[in-house]
Amino acid sequence: MSALREQISNDMKECMKSGDKARLLTIRGILAAIKQIEIDTRQVPDDAQVLAVLNKLVKQRKDSIAQFTQAGRTDLAEVEQFELTVLQHYLPEGLSEAQIEQMIVEAIADSGAKSPADMGKVMALVKPKMAGLADMGVVSARVKALLVN
Repeated sequence: MSALREQISNDMKECMKSGDKARLLTIRGILAAIKQIEIDTRQVPDDAQVLAVLNKLVKQRKDSIAQFTQAGRTDLAEVEQFELTVLQHYLPEGLSEAQIEQMIVEAIADSGAKSPADMGKVMALVKPKMAGLADMGVVSARVKALLVN
């Protein structure tokens, strides 16, 4: 079992003991998503796969918060925000803007990219390094901006 999954399981036990039902519900959802990956792939997920599941759940929560806020359903947005907070607890510290910038500049130099047409080459280099540490939409926009200049 991956270390991250073990931590999540231990936190679930702590929530059960302390009676923290809201957090327990979120953690059970995380474990269910991880278990689904295990069933689909027929292998025990490693930390990278668990992080991918967490990132997917975070993205879903952010989308839900935006939609609920737009619809004026602040009560549901608050629930999603709480779940987002719980999910983010398990994610590693994100990269700073300066670190993202530096990694993109290095990838542009390594790939020899000259124009926005070479964006795929750059993204192929940075995506594995930044997976789970940065919002790839922001990274993509920054790569495009740097290649245009």
